Amino acid sequence: MNTRLLNAFLMLAEKGNYADAARALFISQPALTKQINLLESQVNMSLFSRGRHGAMLTAGGRRLLPEAEKVVRQSQLFMQHAERVSKGVEGHIAVGFGLSSFYLAPRCIADFRRDYPGVEMSLTDLPSFQQYERLQNDELQVGFVRVPAPAALDSLPLFTDRLVLVAPAASPTLPPAEWLTKRPLLRLYDERGRGLNAQIDRFLHDNGLFVSSTQLTDDIQTIVAMVVAGIGVAILPTSVTHIAPPELAIIPLTGESISWKVGIAWDAGREDVIRDNFIASVAAAFPGQPCCAAMPQAPDRTDA
Repeated sequence: MNTRLLNAFLMLAEKGNYADAARALFISQPALTKQINLLESQVNMSLFSRGRHGAMLTAGGRRLLPEAEKVVRQSQLFMQHAERVSKGVEGHIAVGFGLSSFYLAPRCIADFRRDYPGVEMSLTDLPSFQQYERLQNDELQVGFVRVPAPAALDSLPLFTDRLVLVAPAASPTLPPAEWLTKRPLLRLYDERGRGLNAQIDRFLHDNGLFVSSTQLTDDIQTIVAMVVAGIGVAILPTSVTHIAPPELAIIPLTGESISWKVGIAWDAGREDVIRDNFIASVAAAFPGQPCCAAMPQAPDRTDA
């Protein structure tokens, strides 16, 4: 049903006069007459009786008037909703994050939700390599990952993360090399921390460091608890030390292979206004950062 014809029907029913209704609709009187005639032919009944006093609704017209009002109102609501969706004001976005963005990603989402409260968001803890796969499969729209991302994705670097050694605060102060030979090195399983493990291995190799033994765990919280208990030491990203309790000593590391870039990645080949709005929101919080591809224009636990 053409809502333009229904609008003409409603306006004429309200005004009761062709001349007044035509002026209110900003059309000519003949154009209004043509629209009413077309609507009457479609519903196969007369909607108005014409007389000296204007246009009066017929019995059928009075019966259809509430339904016409409902259809027009629903059409207006649909168009309002469509406009909000087209501008990325309503909808859903799936975001991935990882170890290096454990603190950053929720902050960025909170900032975005403040400006776009109508957007539903999901946040999933995934290593970078899994985020890369899901971004390319359209299961995620944005990922907080190591950058640069694979060639199939676009990315924006946000900050540099660095390795630190964490040890029990109550223990004697020792240089990192001694800690690594005196206590087991606590690490994540590869499926949880492939990128971090690779970074640690590069750091150890490039600086000629050796470890007495290693012990693998499932998550960073377990590693922290084990370090506090004196079971071992760990090499972790600086970005996660905000969750470190006072019972931990944070020891800076020096040498080769201690840093990497963390940022966001997305598949620019897929059109997504909400995603572009989110990227613009994150970029605004990190002004001056170079982008690895063209930024969209819009109002780990990574594998760290």
